[in-house]
Amino acid sequence: MLALLAQTQVQIPEIVWSVLWPIVLLSIGGVLLITATSISPRLRVGSFPAAMTIVLAGASLVTLPLIWSKVRDGGGQLPVIADAIRIDAFTLLVTGIMCASLIVVSLLLDDYLRTEGLDGPEWYVLLLMSATGGILMAAANDLIVTFLGLEILSIAVYVLAALHLRRTKSQEAGFKYFILGALSSAIFLYGIAMIYGATGSLRLTDIAQFIASGNSAGLSPLTESSLLLAGMAMLLIGFGFKISAAPFHLWTPDVYEGAPTPVVAFMASAVKAAGMAGLLRVFIVAFGVVAEDWRPVVGAMAILSVVIGAASALGQDNVKRMLAYSSIVHAGFMLVGLYAAASGAAQTGTRSVVFYLFAYAVMSLGTFAAFTLIGGRGDQNHSLSAYVGLSRSNPMVASLLAVLLLAQAGMPFTIGFWAKARVIIAAANGENYVVAAVAMVAAVVAAFVYLRLIVTMFMISEPDEAGEAEASGAQLRISRSGLFALGIAAAATMIWGLFPGFGGDWFGEATRALLELR
Repeated sequence: MLALLAQTQVQIPEIVWSVLWPIVLLSIGGVLLITATSISPRLRVGSFPAAMTIVLAGASLVTLPLIWSKVRDGGGQLPVIADAIRIDAFTLLVTGIMCASLIVVSLLLDDYLRTEGLDGPEWYVLLLMSATGGILMAAANDLIVTFLGLEILSIAVYVLAALHLRRTKSQEAGFKYFILGALSSAIFLYGIAMIYGATGSLRLTDIAQFIASGNSAGLSPLTESSLLLAGMAMLLIGFGFKISAAPFHLWTPDVYEGAPTPVVAFMASAVKAAGMAGLLRVFIVAFGVVAEDWRPVVGAMAILSVVIGAASALGQDNVKRMLAYSSIVHAGFMLVGLYAAASGAAQTGTRSVVFYLFAYAVMSLGTFAAFTLIGGRGDQNHSLSAYVGLSRSNPMVASLLAVLLLAQAGMPFTIGFWAKARVIIAAANGENYVVAAVAMVAAVVAAFVYLRLIVTMFMISEPDEAGEAEASGAQLRISRSGLFALGIAAAATMIWGLFPGFGGDWFGEATRALLELR
């Protein structure tokens, strides 16, 4: 037996490290950070963990143009590690979102931990690991790699949600998130097994070819597709939980309310972007051939998300719960774009979702940055009454937050307007008029939530007796790093609102990268 093993040649896949710099920097950087702070405990306090995280994320951003030049020279697609990973424009765009989220959240977290009297290397290490998992999800051309990315992304965030040990709500949020997340991961893994049984492969491009040929693993997926359909349904459940789409959204309000606000900013931006990126790559690339089979389910999820999210947000008095339900509405809009992509408007539908990923990451980072600043010590000032008179006590924060809220409402000259408009146009191009109409009505309903908060900040000057204590939260010391993070997000919201083509055709390149693999 040993002689036989000695004669066996194991083929080791070639790894092109030069195009994997973001993954290498973030993962190894996290290990170095925890090692350095363990060897020298003095580095645990102060700004060293935040500064190192920002440097690692910034260095990863700097490598993206260099990687893009190699990708472009390689024809737009670079297979890596035996084609288990694909580096293309879509991967690089999502990587940019993850790195930018890391920078903004690190700025928020540094001041947050000082205010709470906590030291922080573990927080930043978990952020780095989670971002690495998100990048893997976006780059995966193999369902096992997708699952590994999903777990790396998720497990770190479960811990982050519960890491504020002095707050019972934080630990409760982490526990709820973990239990439901573990269930969705198990369902996702069962789905992978069924897809393998139906097609005989886990490679996304191979799955697409097998389904198109109608003869994979002895089955004809187009006529004997029960196993394939069950697998796709389970994958949709797993992704639906990760992007908090109805009816898999029930964890979202409690977790958003209980988790530390900077962590919620990361969840709403990076985690949702990674989950939607994985959903796009798997269903556009692998299952685009049988889009008619999964399109009705995606349409139903889209309608449920926008209706339930908008209706539930109306009755909330806690701003974090408001934005939790708002995130469900935004997930529904992204699913409307995916539904349009499966209905004949592949180009405009996919592009609308890609742009929405970027837009929502910008808007949610800025909004939760403002919530972090106003939350105060103990992270408790999140009732509506805490925002009474904010325009007088902190006019800069109130103004920037208003810009971001108007963007989420879809007001013209903001990035949110173009995000929603592109989704609706894509749905109309695919002749999905009912879905488009429901989404537009839900957007109008959801706009009331944002306007309600703006009115509270600018037009109500005196709190009622019950809200007087919370209103004192408006008299907070505003950190420079937090205000800087808020300003970056508001500026990006306006820049892409006024000039939607700013920066070149990033979103078009990312869209083409996905559609060319089908």
